[in-house]
Parts: sequence; C-alpha cells; structure tokens
Amino acid sequence: MVVLRKPRLSGERPRQDDVSAASDIGGTKLSLLLEKQHNRGQDGAGAAILAADPEPGETPYWIGKSASATPLADVLGMIAKRGRNKTDERIFLGHLRYATFGKNDAAFCHPFVHEASELSHTLVLAGNFNLTNAAELFEDYRRHGAFPTSKSDGYLITELVAHELERGNTLADALSKVLAGADGAWTLCGMTGDGWAFATRDPYGIRPGYCYIDENAVVVASERPAIQATFDVLPEAVKELPPGEALVVSPAGEVQQTKLGADVTPDPRPCSFERIYFSRANDADIHHERRALGATLLPQILEAAAAPLEDIFFSYIPNSARIAFHGLLEKLFKMASDSSTHAMPRFGEIAVKDAKFRTFIADAAARREFYKHVYDVTYGLVRPDRDTLVVLDDSIVRGNTMKNAILPMLDRLGPKRIVIASSAPPIRYPDCYGIDMSTLGELVAFRALVNLLGKTAEVELQQAVSAPGNPLEALYARFTDTEHTAEIARLLTPPGMKAEVVVVYQTVESLRKCLGPSIGDWYFTGNYPTPGGYKVLHKALANYLEHRAERSY
Repeated sequence: MVVLRKPRLSGERPRQDDVSAASDIGGTKLSLLLEKQHNRGQDGAGAAILAADPEPGETPYWIGKSASATPLADVLGMIAKRGRNKTDERIFLGHLRYATFGKNDAAFCHPFVHEASELSHTLVLAGNFNLTNAAELFEDYRRHGAFPTSKSDGYLITELVAHELERGNTLADALSKVLAGADGAWTLCGMTGDGWAFATRDPYGIRPGYCYIDENAVVVASERPAIQATFDVLPEAVKELPPGEALVVSPAGEVQQTKLGADVTPDPRPCSFERIYFSRANDADIHHERRALGATLLPQILEAAAAPLEDIFFSYIPNSARIAFHGLLEKLFKMASDSSTHAMPRFGEIAVKDAKFRTFIADAAARREFYKHVYDVTYGLVRPDRDTLVVLDDSIVRGNTMKNAILPMLDRLGPKRIVIASSAPPIRYPDCYGIDMSTLGELVAFRALVNLLGKTAEVELQQAVSAPGNPLEALYARFTDTEHTAEIARLLTPPGMKAEVVVVYQTVESLRKCLGPSIGDWYFTGNYPTPGGYKVLHKALANYLEHRAERSY
C-alpha cells in the first residue's frame, strides 16, 4: 500500500501538474512493490486506486484483478494504462494472491470492496492472512440478519469492518471490534472512500509487515527489501509494523498509531517458515539467519556422511536453500583450513532448477505433475562409486519432489551415499496461518509416525483425536529423533535406488538459536499461538482418520 501524503487545507484543490506527477509516482511505486514481492503469490493479483477528490456521480476508486497465467503482468499493465487516463489519485493498494482458500479465480483475488452510498462507509481491503474461524464468523454474521454473498475470508473481513463503520465506529474501533473475534494471522491494508487508509497486523505478529513513512508517503508491505528497493532507502528507515496495532492515515496525511484490543500484547510468534523459505533473502536479517541455519547443520552432516572430506561433494537444492548453503560452506572451509589434513571441500551446483515456479506454491493438481520436471542435473562433478553427495534443502514438507524427482536424478550420478540435509526441523503438524500445509496425511513426518506406530496406529490415533491440546505430542515422544528421521529416509527412498539415503534435520533448539527464542515453531512442535491452531490440528487428524483429503480450516 502507498499513501501519498500531500496535506492541504480542507477544500483546497491541488494544482493539476502536482497531482499528475504524484499519481504517476504512486502507480509506479505500487507496481515496483508488487514486482519485488512476486515471490509471495503467483495465483492472482489485484490493485485498487483511490481518487483524492472524487466527484459525485463517479466511482471513487478504480480496481483491477487477474487470475490468468500471467496475473501480475496483467495488473501492472492495467495500472500503467490507468496512469495515462487519471491524474487525481492518492492511495494505491495492491495484492499478490497465494491461494490457501477458494479457487484460482479473479473473484477470490484481493482487494475486496464494500460499496456504500456514503464515502466513509465504502471500504477497499487487501491482506496477507488466514483465519481459523472464518466459518464461525460467517455464520455469526448471517445470524445477525446479513446476507453474505461469498464465503471468502477476504470478503468476510471486508464486510464485517464495513458493518462496524456503518454503525458509526471510527476506523480504528471498527478494526478492533472485528479482529477481536478473529482467530488466525493477518497483515491487512485498506482504505475508505473518503480518503482514510490503514494497516494492521495480528497480535502475535505471525504474518510479516513493514512500513516506511516520510513527508511524501506512507508505505506498507510484507517485506522490507521491497520497500527499500522501491523507495531507495536504507534498512533502518523501514520499520516493522507493530503487532496488534493499527497504522491509520487521515485524508490530510496525518499518521496515527493505535493499539487494538487488549492492553497487553502477547509475546510475538513470527512465522519461522517466512524466515526459512518464503521471504526474499535480500533482507539482511533473513540473510544472516539462513546462513546460520546452514552452518549449524555441519556437524550432523559430517557425521551422517561418514566419509573423509576429500570423498564428500557438497551441493544444495535451488533456489531458497542457496543462502543456507553459503553458511554451510563458510563453516566448512574454516574447519578445513584449521585441519591438518589439508583436504579442501568440493562443492558445486548439482541440481539445476529449470522451471520458473515453486511446486510448494503450485496448486495440488499441478504440483503432482510439476515436481517431476522442475530440476535438471550436472554430470561430471560427483565421482561414481566413491563420493558421498551432500545436498542441502530448506525443508522437507511432503517429500513428493524429493522422492519422485530429486533422489532419482541424484542417483544417476552414481554416489555411494546421499545425505539430504534440511535447514528446518521435521514438519510434524499442519499449519493454519498462511503456509499451505493443513493436511496431515501429506506430511512425510506424520506418515513416518504412522509407520512407526505400526498395527496399533489407527487405534492410537482414534484415541488421541479426542485428547485436549496437542493430541500427537505423546505419540511423537514415543520415538527418538533418530528413529523418526530414519523412517522418513525410508519413505523418501524411491524403488530401485542404488545409493544409500540418509536424512539430517535441523533441531528445534538450533532453529531457536538461529532465528530467536520467540520464533513461531508450531509446525515442528505443535505449540500453536492461538486456540484455533489446536482446533485445526484436531480437525486435520479427524480428516486423516476419515480418509478426507480436505482443508482443515
């Protein structure tokens, strides 16, 4: 979101050349912000632009959306065309969709709009969020006499906030009342037809949010580097959007920061998958954290390789494991230089990612076909029947790409042993706050638990589903990490594999040392920050037992 701050006296019209230049700048800046965050969503895109001084008889905003094969390019073209036709514009809102709810259809793309005859009640909203209780909010809204026309969580939040505005609440109060009943994670941005703008973040800070404010603009985005690049500012100029607060900008350009809800804000629980995988690594903090994750794994990797350094070849899975690999190499070379053996590490790019998409983000149907064709291999680096090949990956979620594409490809190189090292711990639990992994049966770590439980698995899982809190914690605790990891390695090994496959995982303790003790780790530990997380876990387990491969929230 970009809000142009050109304060002026009420009723004073700006000069035409001033608004023309400002509108052009706003559209360009929004386009750059979207382009710099394309990693955050490839299923759809949308943008909305609010007029600074709308005239009666005209729609106060413009909106464009696309869910085509090239949605961002479509929307950027719409913004550019709009800039040639309109000049008096002030607030620019854009969104990239990563579908965890609904269909790949423009109707599900943000921003959402609530239209009203009063400009102060017209609301345009977009967000990076997931709600665990969207169904309950929908029913509550309907019971109070409303007739919602969509079950989309984005539509629902828009309607609920607009309803509170129509009841006479201020923007901050409307947000506070609605979000007090929401369970989940969010970074929301929006604007009203009369020129107010806002941004707010969930109390635990699960979803990321950053802001930059100067005399000309107020900017909010999910990632710091996008703001840095677009506005050419240093990292320290971009601040984290405080969890549980609302940043509100008045039509006159005045900025207020208001705490929403309870006086006590809970301890932050930022999503660790953002740090490990999802966010761009040109954020300095994320860059250092990923390097630390790679370096921390070295002792476990060398133990698993069980070979002299000269007989080990090190590589990684592109692209998100690249920075962690740099950290691994840095520590490896330091170790080698301090050693008396004088053997130097051998490394290179074994797997080459040809496709320009992520199987993790692709929808389920496409993912089943795509993972077979994402990677190519570099021959001539690994010595057949002699080398142990170490390959670092950012995480192992479902294991489909690893089993069906990567390991068969690596086996063709002829290594004696393949060590797959994950910079994240094993993902034992579903997520419900934004990362698309809410189905237990798809998680290779959970499938390994079922195998370890053996013949009693179904009975024990049936008994566990009614237990309060985390119903799987005691079952996972029955087995050592070594036993669990060995079973995962067995599940990942494809039929006919010649090389021995060994898997190494980051520990939760090491993860916390690298990313900070307050990092959100519920997919590894089952320690969810909100009650809805535990509800989703129970639902996911019930779905698994009833053989329903459906979303658990």
